[in-house]
Amino acid sequence: MTPEIVTLANNPVLYLVSMFVKILGVFGVLMGIVAYSTWVERKVIGRMQTRLGPTMTGPAGLLQPLADGIKLFFKEDIIPAKASKLAFVLAPIMILIPSLITFAVVPFGGDLEIGGYLVPLQITDLNVGILYILAMGGLGVYGIVLAGWASNSKYSLLGGVRSSAQMISYELAAGLSIIAIFMLSETLSLRGLVEAQSGSIFNWYIFKQPLAFGLFFVAMMAEINRTPFDLPEAETELVSGFCTEYSSMKYALFFMAEYANMVTMSGITATLFLGGTAGPFPGVINFLIKVFFFMFFLIWVRATFPRLRYDQLMKLGWKVMVPLALANIVITGLVVVLFQ
Repeated sequence: MTPEIVTLANNPVLYLVSMFVKILGVFGVLMGIVAYSTWVERKVIGRMQTRLGPTMTGPAGLLQPLADGIKLFFKEDIIPAKASKLAFVLAPIMILIPSLITFAVVPFGGDLEIGGYLVPLQITDLNVGILYILAMGGLGVYGIVLAGWASNSKYSLLGGVRSSAQMISYELAAGLSIIAIFMLSETLSLRGLVEAQSGSIFNWYIFKQPLAFGLFFVAMMAEINRTPFDLPEAETELVSGFCTEYSSMKYALFFMAEYANMVTMSGITATLFLGGTAGPFPGVINFLIKVFFFMFFLIWVRATFPRLRYDQLMKLGWKVMVPLALANIVITGLVVVLFQ
């Protein structure tokens, strides 16, 4: 029997079941990686700084994420008396949800044959997948701004304002940097981008567009507020920035969103520039290896580089990255016209 692609047109029941299983599976794996990213980060940074990291909670501290979750779940949930309560409660949710649903368009494997049907290992393949990712990335900042405003605290408000300015600066640079990729692949679908990089490792866009890769990766680090771009929090200046007034599980949701963004950003970068699921192993394994590599690199950067000043952050975004991205578009256009 020739395998068929499961769609609503030929078998709606199997399609819905496959979608449900994929959503639950991706969510479960994503949450597991998010939980243990905290353990890995503390252990890796500890080793880099000649410390041990978590050691007491379970073997090698492996139960530390569980202990942290239980602790935060049972801590007192405090809402400041002068806070805007509804907005204060909604803000952490508005940050977490976009960080989770962004992964819906990322292909994490090839096609899996089950019972004569081909089930794509991707929740959904949008023909404008990159636009969807940029849109979801832009939504997260609303939660940060809302958290800063709703807290009725000057430190929180400054963190929210910083985040909005940072998002405008670096989302523009990120969007411009990957235009060159679309010029080469002629598609906005992430599955199409993976197929365009298939065949040889030298088809990966990290080799064809190294400048675009560097600009995109730096911009995405700034988008998710990772060191050295964590200016919206900036403990030395703003206590804890937009999440200063938060406690208990609301406080935990901010950090869950940060690590979920790390996973999603690593998956997007691997898909755009490293061929996604391409490699010597099964597609899912190749994809996870690339995701974990980028996550390790993000942890390494945090352990190595100091935080930028805010004026340096803005200068880098507007005076360096945006002009370089525009120049890369012009050069790529000339190459495509003259040599393809």
